[in-house]
Amino acid sequence: MAAQFLTRLLNKSKAPQGHSGMYAAMPRDILMVVGNEIIEAPMAWRGCFFEYRAYHPLIKQYFKKGAKWTTAPKPTMADELYDQDYANLKEERHKLALQGKFVTKEHKPCFDAADFIRADRDIFVQRSQVTNSMGIEWMRHHLAPEYKVHTLSFNDPVAMHIDATFNILRPGLLMTNPDHPCQQIDMFKKAGWTVVKASRPMVPDDHPLWMSSKWLCMNILMLDEKRVMVDANETTTQKLFEDLGIETIKPNLRHANSLGGGFHCWTSDIRRCGTLQSYFN
Repeated sequence: MAAQFLTRLLNKSKAPQGHSGMYAAMPRDILMVVGNEIIEAPMAWRGCFFEYRAYHPLIKQYFKKGAKWTTAPKPTMADELYDQDYANLKEERHKLALQGKFVTKEHKPCFDAADFIRADRDIFVQRSQVTNSMGIEWMRHHLAPEYKVHTLSFNDPVAMHIDATFNILRPGLLMTNPDHPCQQIDMFKKAGWTVVKASRPMVPDDHPLWMSSKWLCMNILMLDEKRVMVDANETTTQKLFEDLGIETIKPNLRHANSLGGGFHCWTSDIRRCGTLQSYFN
């Protein structure tokens, strides 16, 4: 599971003429690398639809060197994809989340790549505001039989991108969000995995977070099984890792957090060393 090389895919291109939207700054939202294949997510937010264009020059380079390049079916972003009454259901959202119901409906497959996280042949995904069940099934069909896709659920009414809720640190060790517990955590415990709860965030209340929560403190980047990138300001999270025997590398990414992402969001694994393992039946 160790990452041999990692790349930060910088957005150097402008939005297509006549279109506006998000900044395309986070490759983990858009791209998922599985083996020698780059899977381009269809996305679910209308404002994110064109983000993939910023990465095509880089994907073309990998494609010319032998990588597979797959684009998941693009939704039309029609009104039928979204629950038009969802904004009025604030009191019911916790219950709906536990039932796997969010603003996205099942009109067409949709998912963000950041709702998936890998442990070799096992891939975990959450049904969320941007990933529907059809999108999960598309990935399950596409990756079978070499990879198994497991659906997880969390007590999180605003679930969107799994890596600030659930993070795999190395084989046999994972970190979970104490405020949004995983409903399937027993499958990990039965497999002999150690589950640690993330430390409380240290982001001050006056720090602007326009697109995310303070739990971006969980959005770390494992360079390998013994080294992790964690924000320089998150000293309690640093101690958690150090107590686990993991060396912490401490850049300051707090202001980038304001845009909605952490180390995991701002990077995408391109090459890994080691052999593929299966950890769950």
